[in-house]
Amino acid sequence: MNLPNRLTMLRMISVPFFILCIELSGFWFNLAALLLFIAASLTDFFDGRIARKYNIITPLGIFLDPLADKLLVSAAFISFIQFDDLHIPAWIVIAIISREFLITGFRSLAASKNVIIPADKSGKFKTTFQIVVIIVVLAIIIVKDAFWEFYGVSSDMIEVYDKGAYKTLMFLFDNVPFWAVCIAAFLTIYSGARYLITHRALLRE
Repeated sequence: MNLPNRLTMLRMISVPFFILCIELSGFWFNLAALLLFIAASLTDFFDGRIARKYNIITPLGIFLDPLADKLLVSAAFISFIQFDDLHIPAWIVIAIISREFLITGFRSLAASKNVIIPADKSGKFKTTFQIVVIIVVLAIIIVKDAFWEFYGVSSDMIEVYDKGAYKTLMFLFDNVPFWAVCIAAFLTIYSGARYLITHRALLRE
């Protein structure tokens, strides 16, 4: 197995450890989850760059790379549902995951016909935006945990402050995760529709 594929496998292996950190919760575990997610996301950047630079793009890598992305991103979005204060409804996450399963199945259909469908620009942008959203949401979770861990102040207690800075902070805490995930869901569905439209001929065979 070449280096890019090893990095991809490493990203897949990181998923259960990421989930474990989220489940254990608390400031330090959520911080570990963020660092682990960032490290795993960097492997996505390096495996593709190395594969292109040294011309070692393989069918296995083309298959595993988007699969690893889907596992990591799906695990993060699903884990966000358990945080009630993020206000992220399950239906948005279901829409994102459904698209990922649909395209994975579509790629399998293509592979059965000896057609390999690589990620297009919209898919790559979608994945990048999803990663940024997840990092932002995790950072918000960590900041809220930090208030409690170091100052004994919960996010509900912050709301009683009249200062503008606290009100702005609470506004961001309450709104950014929801709207960011909504935008990610839109881009995810849009890129999925592009895949199906571009390769619709496969559905006719």
